[in-house]
Amino acid sequence: MARPGMMVGPNEHTVQNDMLEVGQSAPDFALVANDLSTKSLTDYDGKVKVISVIPSIDTGVCAAQTRRFNEEAANLNNTIVLTVSADMPFALNRFCGNEGIENTETLTTYRDMQFANDYGVHDIDWRVCQRALFVLDKDNTVQYAEYVPVIGDEVNFVAGLAKAQELA
Repeated sequence: MARPGMMVGPNEHTVQNDMLEVGQSAPDFALVANDLSTKSLTDYDGKVKVISVIPSIDTGVCAAQTRRFNEEAANLNNTIVLTVSADMPFALNRFCGNEGIENTETLTTYRDMQFANDYGVHDIDWRVCQRALFVLDKDNTVQYAEYVPVIGDEVNFVAGLAKAQELA
């Protein structure tokens, strides 16, 4: 199912599939890491997961979001921060190396966009992810879900991080 979901300048982009809601079990995923390995939710068993979803690492707001979560991740106990986009793993690896990103894992859905479909963030007009933030508890239940309707707006860092700290 497609829905209007993200504003890019004066244009509305179509986002595919339903949004996740608090209380739902998070869909498993098979995302590509910077080293080209595949990661799934089971790789992070027993941890609280902060999933920061961005359209593209090579834009100012997305880069700032990734830097902010990288800084904040150092202060979170028993929590993993994952940044997910549809960027190539080589671009994510380059960015992390240039920016000193060490506390956040960057993962990509570029191969099949399945994560984007399952999490309701697939901008089908540009084949990118809508900006979003999810916090999953240790049992992979969605405890916080935020979809940002305007591409240039930021996520609510304070609310997302507070939920992660509460769950840790």
